[in-house]
Amino acid sequence: MSIETGSHHAQGVTSTGAHHRERRLGVASVTMMIIAASAPLTVLAGGVTTTFAVTGLLGVPLSYLILGAVLTVFAVGYAAMSRHVTNAGAFYAYVAQGISRPAGVGVSLVALMSYNLMQVGIYGLFGFTVSSLLSERFGVDIPWWVPVVVCIAVVAVLGVNRVDLSAKVLGALVALEFLVVIVYDVVSFAVAPEGVSAEPLSPASLFVPGVGAVLSFGIAAFMGFESAAIYGEEAKEPERTIPRATYTAVGVIAVFYAVSSWAMAVGTGPSQLFDVAGKQGPDLVFTFLSGHVGQIVADIAQVLFCTSLFAALVSFHNAVARYFFSLGRERVLPSWLEATSRHGAPKAGSLVQTGIAVAVTVAFAIAGNGADPLYPVLTMFTWLTNAGAMGLVLLMAIVSAAVVGFFRRRRNLARGAWSAVIAPSLGAVALAAVFGLIVANFDVLLGQTEPSALSFILPALIVLPGIAGVVWALRLRRTRPALYQRIGHGVESGAEGVAAHHLGEDDADQPSH
Repeated sequence: MSIETGSHHAQGVTSTGAHHRERRLGVASVTMMIIAASAPLTVLAGGVTTTFAVTGLLGVPLSYLILGAVLTVFAVGYAAMSRHVTNAGAFYAYVAQGISRPAGVGVSLVALMSYNLMQVGIYGLFGFTVSSLLSERFGVDIPWWVPVVVCIAVVAVLGVNRVDLSAKVLGALVALEFLVVIVYDVVSFAVAPEGVSAEPLSPASLFVPGVGAVLSFGIAAFMGFESAAIYGEEAKEPERTIPRATYTAVGVIAVFYAVSSWAMAVGTGPSQLFDVAGKQGPDLVFTFLSGHVGQIVADIAQVLFCTSLFAALVSFHNAVARYFFSLGRERVLPSWLEATSRHGAPKAGSLVQTGIAVAVTVAFAIAGNGADPLYPVLTMFTWLTNAGAMGLVLLMAIVSAAVVGFFRRRRNLARGAWSAVIAPSLGAVALAAVFGLIVANFDVLLGQTEPSALSFILPALIVLPGIAGVVWALRLRRTRPALYQRIGHGVESGAEGVAAHHLGEDDADQPSH
């Protein structure tokens, strides 16, 4: 039976694997989960300062508006498809039903790797930030990996509990982050040592050599917005909740980051912005608040910087766990990954993601024993999150193409050429261009002056699982045809019983029955 109220199987393409999972999430909850993954204070203190320092371009605020427009166009097709495909595997299910099952399995492994890289990489920055805060404020010196291990344990507990518990925790933290950043913005515009100028919003400040690096850094600020569909099986009225949450998140993120980065340029002063950002890094925000608002506010902001990272960790953890669940349910990965807790959360997937986080943290801790204090930031955080962002941009470009294929094969579902063809086609081209810019500027993102082994190893971590997934799916088509037919369809009614004679045709051409 369909899990979408009143949808009558959504013409046979809605996945129904989580009928036992209670629907608890509304638009606000899903939006908070998305924005939490984007980590507002982390983007301002870490991402914006780094972008100004590395690129030396003043047009960073405009880049957020442009990227927001690109992702809004992507979201048109993405949201249209989410009304008909409700699956915790999101990208995986969309590509399997819009392009082909082998492509879907390949995309699923790229998504798993990308989300894991993003999630585990953030632990590096979290560990450094917490250990530094404890040392500066309380004189307690502990290795960076100690707070990481504690955090992994807390995230693991939330991961196997009710998803709305995670949403409430993240909602409270994100609200406080927004408050601090708004205070920073208001004071920055009020202080404005060189006056309030609109130059950071002018095209002439952005479209110069180096624009590729700005867009490459900027796209990472939006990572997580595409995760709305992952919660489709736990959302109330997903056909309405998911599109609304996606549009809301993109709009809020784009405008908020544009205004905040503009405020940083104005509050610091354009003439000295790049030098100060390069020397102070994330401390630029906290030093500014300390000097103009008070040390207490600055201290609160530093604590919220830590909780901002924590919120992103919980959000990405939830995304990874649901991918594992979806792939285990369809037997593309071991079936035990389908296990859920008594709260309906993907318990097995959550525990596997926790294990991965522990293993990678231990590896970096051993490799960096006695190294520079910034080691977890310069390696674990920088390497893994940039590779993860690269993978997610590639996935969004592929999903845009899948939307076109999905509605071309199911013309009766399309609501018009704009959402079914034009918007996703434009999204595919624009995101492919952004992906190309990331590849071209990958050395810059890693803080390197010339290519090294990492320049090839990290992209390979994204691409090779995708190739392996395609090969694995083709093997399943030959050896386990019934299982192959279920790929990308959850436990949708009739998925197991699709006649074997369909196997000789491209599966995406065959609507589910």
